[in-house]
Amino acid sequence: MTINFRQNPFATLIKLIPFIMKKKKDIVLLIIVSFLISNAMAQQNEITRKNLESALMDQKVTKVEIQEISFPPGQTAPKHLHPCPVVGYIKSGSVLFQIEGKEPMILKEGDSFHEPKNVNIIHFDNASKDKEMTFIAFYLKEDNEENEKMVH
Repeated sequence: MTINFRQNPFATLIKLIPFIMKKKKDIVLLIIVSFLISNAMAQQNEITRKNLESALMDQKVTKVEIQEISFPPGQTAPKHLHPCPVVGYIKSGSVLFQIEGKEPMILKEGDSFHEPKNVNIIHFDNASKDKEMTFIAFYLKEDNEENEKMVH
């Protein structure tokens, strides 16, 4: 019998129980399997962390404003800037994102972004013509700056 704990350790160990019960030779084996099952269950419940974004800022943050923002299908944002740094992530859908002087990119669900303070945002557009896009934005404020300014 081949045992593969990497794919799904809990399911693999459960499959071993009938094998052990048929043999009934070694109670120690049953104890070992029980121990491995409890370890596998603990591993499935581990907290994991994934670094999404790192951004350096030369600013004292005294207030964070968090917004969930939704764009209907095909919605584009006008050229704008933020008087404070903004970090966020795409909750659903996809975004055509471009900061002035940088290449445009597509951000998908789960991707993060950083919009630097006082830098023009050329595109922050719903990339889909038929699906809504939602993102979470964290406005890192030093004082009572407004969230955005339109650029002409």
